[in-house]
Amino acid sequence: MYKLQSLIRCTLIAALISLIAMPAMAQKNSKPNIIVILADDLGVGDVSKYRRLHNPDIKLETPNIDQLAESGMMFTNAHAPAALCATSRYAIMTGNLNYRSPLPWGVWSGYAESVFTPSTLTLGRLMQQADYNTSFIGKWHLGTGFADQDKSKEIYKLVKGKGKKNLRADISKIIADGPSQNGFDYNFTLPSGIQNEPYAAYENDIWYPLHEESMIALIDSGYCKRNGFVMEKKEGLGDSYWQPSDIGPLIANKAVEYISSHAKDDKPFFMYYCSQAVHTPHEAPNELNGVKIKGTTPSKHMDMIKELDQQLAMMVQTLKKEGIYENTVIIFTSDNGGLHVDGDTWNARHEPSDIYRGCKNDPYEGGSRVPFIVSWPNGIKGNTKSNNPVIGLDILATLAGITGTSIEGEGALDSYNLYPTLLQEKGDKPRPYVMLQGGSQKECMIVKDGWKLIVQFDKRDKTDSKRTPIALFDLNTNIWEHEELNYINNPKYAKKVKQLMSLYNTTRDSGKPTRRM
Repeated sequence: MYKLQSLIRCTLIAALISLIAMPAMAQKNSKPNIIVILADDLGVGDVSKYRRLHNPDIKLETPNIDQLAESGMMFTNAHAPAALCATSRYAIMTGNLNYRSPLPWGVWSGYAESVFTPSTLTLGRLMQQADYNTSFIGKWHLGTGFADQDKSKEIYKLVKGKGKKNLRADISKIIADGPSQNGFDYNFTLPSGIQNEPYAAYENDIWYPLHEESMIALIDSGYCKRNGFVMEKKEGLGDSYWQPSDIGPLIANKAVEYISSHAKDDKPFFMYYCSQAVHTPHEAPNELNGVKIKGTTPSKHMDMIKELDQQLAMMVQTLKKEGIYENTVIIFTSDNGGLHVDGDTWNARHEPSDIYRGCKNDPYEGGSRVPFIVSWPNGIKGNTKSNNPVIGLDILATLAGITGTSIEGEGALDSYNLYPTLLQEKGDKPRPYVMLQGGSQKECMIVKDGWKLIVQFDKRDKTDSKRTPIALFDLNTNIWEHEELNYINNPKYAKKVKQLMSLYNTTRDSGKPTRRM
């Protein structure tokens, strides 16, 4: 009897301790996990949920991306910071407009100098400040430091020029300017994605052999032809088993592994997942997540969209399996507008830019319009839409808002906190105007009250001070940017041109922040 009473007493004490501990445990884990998914070259017309806003004739369904939109808030006036990859990624990573970058134009090599300093606030550093486990998986494309084989203590410097090869880089290890050096505790990195040198993957800065017999070798046009794909950019060093169709499944599974391994941690996790899809070369896997991919759609480009949809599905399925989906924020967007490079896609009447003029690298809406979806079942209402203008660089301030992390000093100078919008707070004020950048032709854009001014920068002027307005469109009545309704030379709209040009110049030249914390 005494033993039974003691057993009951011990059980009650244990239960009491458990009850006392539970609120503390819940409070400790109250912050949501956060996943930011950045697609590569995905236009609004590539997502069936967005395409249905203007056209019921859908050529390819994206059920998992659509479901994400239905579970959260879908932004219908969202833009990439720039119409080109690397410059856009700088802005998303820092919350700064592109003109604040030391390399404000163009595309950067995997051997390019970094655009970050140790004091630059990045997504990774912000989330470390918020006490998160941080990770980066996928395409970096922001400059990477490797040792020089001839001068091992120096960082290799890119050799530019047609026909010149970068063969002296020691690509066995990232030694500077990668995710590890910019706030990410774990990384699985493709320095240039799937399209450029070095053609290799890295886990926590160390070369990750793609096969047990992998060696570092020259990846040239002959290698690509023998392995059934087309050389996208420069010949260069890489993994001797490099195959673009293998990369999507590889990084998607790395993401799944990361989620599973950190699902039960005391600290929440942050994962910045930069997919290789849907960038060229368009080489989809035969199958992913138990779904056949390659050759199942009208074009190779559309195969890549289907692959991306399954990559998202794998992450969501894992979150649900681990019981953490409800308290995970997922932000899904793209680095620039859609691609217009695949004849089979057009023959199928699939339109990557939807109703918008232009595509990647253009100053028109098709170059910057992107899907932007935020899902958080525990935090925001599902199946909602917002037409407020948003830019990819708003992610940083939004994450600060969600996690209650302050941004001080020179960080995120242009990022606009969307958390009040997500909560549908009364009196929430949208961004008063939008400043964007085009592609390789050095254009910038400003949009206010639906009026859009395109500004051409002098390509020979390294100071970027010579600026000429070249187009004025009223997007309220001409969302398609029909050229016959370009009012740039119409005297009736000279005042509007002057106002927008002045606003752009004043904002840019003052250097003042445009952010909302």
